[in-house]
Amino acid sequence: MSNTVKKQRRKAAPKKSAAKTQAAVETLASVAATAAEQTNAQLISRRDAAVPRGVASAAPIYAKYAENAELWDVEGNRYIDFCGGIGVLNTGHRHPRVIEAAKAQEDHFTHTSFQVVPYAPYIELAERLNALAPGDAPKKTLLVTTGAEAVENAVKIARAATGRPGVIAFTGGYHGRTLLTLGMTGKVSPYKKGVGPFPADVFRAPFPSVRDGITVDDAITGLKNLFLTDAEPSRVAAIIIEPVLGEGGYTPVPFEMMQQLRSICDEHGILLIADEVQAGFGRTGTWFAVEHSGVVPDLITVAKSMAGGYPLAGVIGRAEVMDAMEPGGLGGTYGGNPVACAAAIAAIDAIEEENLLARSTAMGEMLKARFAEIGARSAPFRFWDIRGLGAMVAVEFVTDFDSATPDAAFTKRVIANALKRGLLLLSCGMHGNALRVMVPLTASDAIVEEGMAIFEAAVVEAVAEGA
Repeated sequence: MSNTVKKQRRKAAPKKSAAKTQAAVETLASVAATAAEQTNAQLISRRDAAVPRGVASAAPIYAKYAENAELWDVEGNRYIDFCGGIGVLNTGHRHPRVIEAAKAQEDHFTHTSFQVVPYAPYIELAERLNALAPGDAPKKTLLVTTGAEAVENAVKIARAATGRPGVIAFTGGYHGRTLLTLGMTGKVSPYKKGVGPFPADVFRAPFPSVRDGITVDDAITGLKNLFLTDAEPSRVAAIIIEPVLGEGGYTPVPFEMMQQLRSICDEHGILLIADEVQAGFGRTGTWFAVEHSGVVPDLITVAKSMAGGYPLAGVIGRAEVMDAMEPGGLGGTYGGNPVACAAAIAAIDAIEEENLLARSTAMGEMLKARFAEIGARSAPFRFWDIRGLGAMVAVEFVTDFDSATPDAAFTKRVIANALKRGLLLLSCGMHGNALRVMVPLTASDAIVEEGMAIFEAAVVEAVAEGA
C-alpha cells in the first residue's frame, strides 16, 4: 500500500474528540470493574433478564478462568471439569500448543471468508483430516462452524450425490437443534417440544437397547420393515448414525450392527454417514469411534474437540461424493475460520505427540473399574450399567436391579452434590438417568482420581437423601 493511500485513509477516518475518547475509556473501565465484582447470583439475575430461558445452563456458576481439567468461577471457587464443554476439550482448557497457534494466526488475520480470499490453514487442516479418516479412497473435507451445520451439509451432499431425498436416523440419536437436524434427532425433550413440523423424508429406525429388549437383529429387522412401509430404499440418500450415542446415553453401536448397516447401504446405493461430532478426536481411543467396528463410512461429520475449544466443524468424505455439489453450493461466511483452523491443526499435533489415543483407552479402563468399585461399595444395585468406548464412559442409575427403573431424580442429586464439592458433571440418556464423563484426556491421574473421590461422596449423600 502506498504512503499516499495510507495518508488518505488517515484523513478520511472519522475523528473523535478527546472528551468522547476519555468517556469511552471510563465507560469500558467501569464495565470491566463491575463485571469483576459480580457474584454468581448477580450474574444469574442479569442472565435471566437478558438471555432467553430456552438457553439452559447445567451449573449455576459463571466461569472466570480454566486450565486443563480445572475451572474457577467468578467467586474463586475451584472445580474439576468432567464435562469438557460437552466433549469439546479432549486436549483440555487452554492447551498451550492450541493457544499459541491461535494467537500466531491472529497476528496475521482473523477472517477473510474462505469463499472470498482463501488461506492455507483451511487446506492444511483438510489434508490432515483426509489422512486421518478411515478408508483408502481419496477424500475431501468441507469446513463449517457447528456440528449441526456439519450434519445438515452431510445430508445435502448425500442428496446431491445420490439424487435421492430420504434420510434414515435412529431412536436416541442426537444430530443437532436446527430444524433439519431436529428431524433426525431421536429425543423429544427438551429439544423438539413445540417447534414442529419437521422436514419430510426423514425416517427413524430402532436402535438396539438392552433395556427395551431390542437386539441387533430386531433393529435390522425394523430398518428393513421401514423399507417396506415408509422409506423405499431407492429414494433413501443416507443412513446417519452416531457410532456412540451422545445425548442418547453414551451407548456404543454394536460392531455387528455397523457392519450390517454398511452391507445394507452398499446393497441399495445408500450413503452411510457416521456422526462423530461428540465421539471423535480421540474420545474413544481412536481418532473416530467408527474405527472400532472396522467399517468405513462414506461421510463423517466432525466438530467439538477438533479445534481444542474453538468453534469449528466439518464433513469428511469420499472425494467423488464430496464433489457432487456445484461450486458455490457449499460453504458459509465463517466456515473454516482461520484462527479455528490453526487451533485444530495444533490440537491434532497435541493428540499425536502426547499419545492421547492410548491415554483415552487407559483412562476409560480406569474409569469403568472405579465406577464398578464405587457402585458396589456406596450404592449397591443402583449402578445398572457402566458402558462406553475408551474414555467416552457413562454410568446409568436405577432404583433397583430387579425393576431397573431409570432414576433421574437420583442422577440429579448426584450432580448437585458433586457441584457443591467442586466437580462438574452432566447427565444424558433417554430417561435422564445416566452420567457421562468427558474429562480432558490431558488430565492427570491425580486430578481424575480427585474427581472420582468427589463423585463417590456425592453418591453416598444422594443415597442418604433418598432413604
